[in-house]
Amino acid sequence: MPKAFKRSLTISGHRTSLSLEPEFWAVLKTAAQEERKSLAALVAEIDRGRGERNLSSALRVWVLNRLMRT
Repeated sequence: MPKAFKRSLTISGHRTSLSLEPEFWAVLKTAAQEERKSLAALVAEIDRGRGERNLSSALRVWVLNRLMRT
């Protein structure tokens, strides 16, 4: 199983580091391209709607939901 890959992004004006498996990063990157926005902008959008879930978990759930719609 691939190890988590850490990436640093600026979200809402502050830097944060996120660890996700490469497969999740690939889906997020593709989604950002399809929506014509930066990866940071997509992650910020997901961050705003995540509720009490931590950001890495929110990103994984977002990817799962996106894949279930297709």
